[in-house]
Amino acid sequence: MHVSLTPTLEKHVRKKVDSGLYNNASEVVREALRLMIEQETGLNWLRTEAALGFAQLEAGEHEELNREQFLKRVTKRRAA
Repeated sequence: MHVSLTPTLEKHVRKKVDSGLYNNASEVVREALRLMIEQETGLNWLRTEAALGFAQLEAGEHEELNREQFLKRVTKRRAA
């Protein structure tokens, strides 16, 4: 597979390779794609949780939580 990059993106890829963190441009692109997938996964989780929360609010199914309770619950759901 061959990929065409804009001059600006090509410059960023070269800088990453020149930094010594990556052996070649393919490694940079693979890492960028992995990060994009992780970001999309996190956004999908957030969208799902937000939709659930809004549905519960509309149905009157909610409870007040303090900061610690909220963080504990969010961390527990995300781990599941």
